[in-house]
Amino acid sequence: MKFQRQAKILELIDRFEIETQEELTEQLRVLGYSTTQATVSRDIKELRLIKILSRETGKYKYAVASSGVENSFTTRLRNIFRECVTDIQAAQNMVVIKTLPGLGQAAAMAIDAMRAPEVVGTLGGDDTVFAVMKDNESAARFCESAHEILK
Repeated sequence: MKFQRQAKILELIDRFEIETQEELTEQLRVLGYSTTQATVSRDIKELRLIKILSRETGKYKYAVASSGVENSFTTRLRNIFRECVTDIQAAQNMVVIKTLPGLGQAAAMAIDAMRAPEVVGTLGGDDTVFAVMKDNESAARFCESAHEILK
């Protein structure tokens, strides 16, 4: 549940300009996550979110902090990916990724956030992700890389 909630937090701050922990908590509740402001506060610390000035509104909003070669966001998403993926298989230029129930969208978001150049796009369901690659070779390389992450 923690990984799903944290993946949803990352999705929410990417899609919306969220200014406060209370606003984030309310957004999560609307989506069916029974959580408290204290839990959201811990999630923000674990995800190492920061507040930045929005270019659109001029208000502060939550965002992912970047640093060094690999930022904490990517590390966290790799952990989410590692925790929820059960199988990965290439089918020509598509990769089918099986996850634990309810974690398909978290895995899809992890893939999208990794910004792998060979990934054209993803579609996350309940326990399956379809990732479309540029070509068959890209799908094979992605599968190899993904299997390395799972080790």
